[in-house]
Amino acid sequence: MTITDDGLSRTFAALADPTRREILARLAGGEATVRELAEPFAMTQQAISKHLKVLERAGLISRSRAAQYRPCRLEPQQLDTAADWIDKHRRVWADRFDRLDDHLSTLRQGSALRQGSTLRRGSTLREGSGPREGSGPREMPTRRQQSTGQEKKT
Repeated sequence: MTITDDGLSRTFAALADPTRREILARLAGGEATVRELAEPFAMTQQAISKHLKVLERAGLISRSRAAQYRPCRLEPQQLDTAADWIDKHRRVWADRFDRLDDHLSTLRQGSALRQGSTLRRGSTLREGSGPREGSGPREMPTRRQQSTGQEKKT
């Protein structure tokens, strides 16, 4: 198995974690410090910092520095790249499903046409051939009649 280290793979790997997705949702509302981002989570600031490093390597956030203040901000361009990739593949699969649906509809129509012109056990109905008058269902002989060679007369 080959592990790729492209931007899209890093983006999807970063988005795979629910904590990082929540951090991105929080940053969608504006800049925040590590302390502010750590507040809603039951984890240490160091654990949050590790999540932030993953998000930063994926290009999903950036950090600036003003003295001791290090705010994080969302960088939506990489999310746009991931959304474009998903949209492209969604269109490809939607097209494939549409073609499959068309094919299945064609098969169903052909099957319905064949069933409409076919009698039991594969015999086809020919024009002018139908049940003969007076030829109702025949009664099958019972086992006893079969063994004695007698048939029930109606």
